[in-house]
Amino acid sequence: EKPMAPTYAECKQVFEFFEEKGIPLFVAYYRRSLPRFEQIRTWINQGAIGTPRHLRWLLTRTPSATDSSGEYNWRTDAEIAPAGYFDDLASHGLDLFIHLLGPVKEAKGISLNQQGLYTAKDSVAGCWVHENGVNGSGDWNFGSHAREDIVEIFGSEGKISFSVFGEEPLTLQSRGIVTTHVIEHPENIQLFHVQQMRDHLHGVAKHPSSGASGMHTAWVMERILGHL
Repeated sequence: EKPMAPTYAECKQVFEFFEEKGIPLFVAYYRRSLPRFEQIRTWINQGAIGTPRHLRWLLTRTPSATDSSGEYNWRTDAEIAPAGYFDDLASHGLDLFIHLLGPVKEAKGISLNQQGLYTAKDSVAGCWVHENGVNGSGDWNFGSHAREDIVEIFGSEGKISFSVFGEEPLTLQSRGIVTTHVIEHPENIQLFHVQQMRDHLHGVAKHPSSGASGMHTAWVMERILGHL
């Protein structure tokens, strides 16, 4: 599952154990396998927006009924998930951005609990830079008045806009032309992820979400949270 473990150090332990035993390790960052996001990757690799320069992501949502009631929820228990929904949800997006733009070399941020509804953090702001020089920023707030999920990747000659969790049309603005593309998720969201596990085990192809990549995403998250 994702994140691999509550901490980067524990992810490293898991990764090293599988490496020592020579056993394949897959992490459920299934967005790396979805056709919707592969289209974005294709646009980037084909130079549709020129040279990528910057990515920004805004993810907000309202408190759930469970949050407001004070009922126990392990997802917002700081002993299990110190950053609450950031651990659960932001991990998907950050891992996807690494898949699209390459490894991250530095990351930092601030996090706090604004609502006091539970023990975990509910507001996080972060920034990072990929090894290829593309920089990124993200704001995640789980006590807002409405749900928003918008990612924009800016390049030297255009921009790509999309949602990490929704199925809104992908939008490409390139050299004065706006293109929209609708790619729905499969009925079973992890279908392509599991198919690629099968292909990897049969030696047909390499799976895009491994223990190494999952561990790297955990490192980025802990850097944003100030735990490393």
